[in-house]
Amino acid sequence: DAILDIERQINGLDIASRLDARHRLVRPLVEDLHDWMRAEQGTMSKHNPVARAISDMFKTDRWNAFTLFLEDGRVRLTNNATERALRGIALGRKSWLFVGSERGGDRAAFMYSLIVTARINDIDPQAWRADVRDKLPNTTASRVPDLLPWNRQTSQRQLAT
Repeated sequence: DAILDIERQINGLDIASRLDARHRLVRPLVEDLHDWMRAEQGTMSKHNPVARAISDMFKTDRWNAFTLFLEDGRVRLTNNATERALRGIALGRKSWLFVGSERGGDRAAFMYSLIVTARINDIDPQAWRADVRDKLPNTTASRVPDLLPWNRQTSQRQLAT
């Protein structure tokens, strides 16, 4: 709970500030959790479900995946935002039957993922699409990734409505 409380407090900060706060406030808690899990693992039977879960966490390198948020300020601690975004897909399932063709479905899914990504990154999707539409003809292929929602500069972000 302490880690989640800290994440809630630093959620609105820019990437560098969030990473700094995680290093100062969260890293010690994660290191304590790591030490506690290792100590507890040694006291349990290897057949204990908790011991198996702990063992799996370290054996399959899930610990590095879990702690990635301590190395990159863009990474969220949970995937709740993604799950909320996917909820719209499930709710619109019957509507997706009428996209016209498989190719049309692929295009709709691609655009939907970009729009949801823009919202997750606090970017107004309509303004982003208009901006990309204007810039794309003069953008070289190597610079196209700069136009993606997650690569937008903080100054270009607008609160999504």
